[in-house]
This record gives sequence, structure tokens and C-alpha cells, in this order.
Amino acid sequence: MATPAWNVAGQYFETCSCDLVCPCILTQMTARPTKGSCTFAMGFNIEKGSFGTTKLDGLGFVVVGFTPAEMGKGNWSAGVVIDDRANAEQRDAIVAIATGQAGGPMAALSGLIGTFAGVESSPIRFEQDGAKWSVQASTFVNMSAAPAMGLDPRTTSPLQLANTGHPANTTVWLARAIRSVVGVFGLSWNDTSGRNSGQYAPFSWASS
Repeated sequence: MATPAWNVAGQYFETCSCDLVCPCILTQMTARPTKGSCTFAMGFNIEKGSFGTTKLDGLGFVVVGFTPAEMGKGNWSAGVVIDDRANAEQRDAIVAIATGQAGGPMAALSGLIGTFAGVESSPIRFEQDGAKWSVQASTFVNMSAAPAMGLDPRTTSPLQLANTGHPANTTVWLARAIRSVVGVFGLSWNDTSGRNSGQYAPFSWASS
């Protein structure tokens, strides 16, 4: 059965266990993570979207993963936490989009995933106050971040990286992770050091 046309747009938020700034983006995924391996969580708040005739407005998902070495070497483990308000059709659509099975930007990463750890359902809450934000999915994921600012005190916008090639958005705003807690898919990560990398951006995806 052919994959239907689809599109999703909204807000993306991420923290990872690398120190700010994550070296993977700056080196085309060839740098070793600052702690040797990397745990990451990418939250996507779908403000508007559809998968064929299936509406996805107001739903969300979190891609949680682990890379044992340089990201470009692959062998990632990854799973998807889906908004528990999604019905069966919406859940299947989001999994297809999040894993790249339905094409789109995440398809470029699918070849790096050696182990797909599965799918969990959870209430997911996204909160954003200016450049501060948080994402919570029950006990599975709890992350928050504050903006990473530059030297000029007159500048109110966070630091920005452009032309990154990141699947969420090629331009991302940098953030300093305040809290990164992951407990799902066999991964356990709890960091409140304030040193970890974070980023966020609007995203707009569509089927190829």
C-alpha cells in the first residue's frame, strides 16, 4: 500500500548529553560525543498536520535515542514516545513519520539506527515561555532548557546555528539544558548540571 501524502508543522525541542555546543552538528556527525556516547531526546509538538485523511493536529511525540560512539558510525538505539491521546491510526502515522518509514527528513537518519527499541504511549506536555521551554512525557522524558545567549547584552535572541542540515530544521536556536531526565527503552539518564546541549526550532515536514 502506498504511503499517503502527509505534512506536519509545529515546534521542536531537544537536549542531549553532550556539552554545549553539541559537536555532532559542527562536524557532520564525525566528532566523538563529549562523554564518549550520547543520549538524546527530541520532542515534536505538532500544531497542525495530517497523514492522508488522518488529522494529527495537537498531538506530539518524542524520539529518544542513544549513540555508542560518533553519530556518523551508526548503531544507534532509538524509540518513540507517542502522545497517549492518539488513536490507532494517528499512532501508526506518527510512528511512520518519526522513524522515516514514510519518507521526509527523518528518513535520512533511519539508516543509522541499528536497534529500534519500540513505541510507548504517554501524556506529553509541551510548555514554552519565550526562549525557555520544557517537555514532559510521564516518567519517560522530562527535559527543560533556557536560552544560550551571546556576549552582547543588548541582544535578546539566543545564539543560532544556520545551515546545519539537522532534520528538524536547518537553522536551530541554542539552549542550555536545565534538566534532562530519560527513563525508557532501557536508557537511564538524569542530568541537572546545566552544562548539556539543547536546541529548538519550528519544524515543517512533508512527504517527499
